[in-house]
Amino acid sequence: MRKITAIALAAAAGSASLTLSTASDAAAAERPPQCVKVRKHLVKGHYRYVKLTNLCSKRKACYTIVIPHAKDPSGALRKGETKYVRYGTTSVPRALFVRNDNC
Repeated sequence: MRKITAIALAAAAGSASLTLSTASDAAAAERPPQCVKVRKHLVKGHYRYVKLTNLCSKRKACYTIVIPHAKDPSGALRKGETKYVRYGTTSVPRALFVRNDNC
């Protein structure tokens, strides 16, 4: 009886892990590729900048700079490009993070 119960539990655990892996694969397929990487935050004069790099060498990457209590600026980087992006003045809070978006 214990052997049958152990086999049934093992089969249930195996099918549950298989279901979780297919669900995570589907969620990863919907997510945009993580191409845009933040290299540096800096302040020059009265403006805030962020240095962004496109890690995808074969495709354009789109991004949104997330700033608390302000409009979130967005843009795109060409293949393999690195550039400084001005996103506000020193009166605006510093950016929390940069979100990768679909182009």
